[in-house]
Amino acid sequence: MPLIVRDATLEDATDILAIYNYAALNTTAVWTDGPADLASRRAWIFTRQEAGYPVLVAMKGRDVVGFASFGDFRPFPGYRHTVENSVYVSERHHRLGVGRSLMATLIERATAMNKHAMIAGIDGANAASIALHASLGFAEVARMPEVGCKFGRWLDLVFMQKQLASGVRP
Repeated sequence: MPLIVRDATLEDATDILAIYNYAALNTTAVWTDGPADLASRRAWIFTRQEAGYPVLVAMKGRDVVGFASFGDFRPFPGYRHTVENSVYVSERHHRLGVGRSLMATLIERATAMNKHAMIAGIDGANAASIALHASLGFAEVARMPEVGCKFGRWLDLVFMQKQLASGVRP
């Protein structure tokens, strides 16, 4: 069954919520201590799309098996050419190319929007995400030891960066 990446709709919010909440409750991909609710995920989708940013879902048949987006890196005008990505894949579909397909589409979209750089903030112990981003041309630019905590332990934050459109003028 082929993988299809498409723009999310508000009807995808329940599936996005399930993937997000699994990550929030069981992994260090999200540094929060509890689940989100459906209203907050619907608001997140709406807010991203209203701002002109993509929210994507990866589909296998009728199943949403991953989602991704990017948004402002920081809320100040000087950062207007830089975005930060988020990518989440259903636990049953890890290492099957879902994250790579979502990321490739995000990179294309950001480049088309004349963004200059894309940032990824990743738990330092998440070797799979770091390797995925590196394989797509991201380079580690910062490692911040013990800036977060979850599951009773300190977490390191790794920032990775990819330069995008070379013709963007400041």
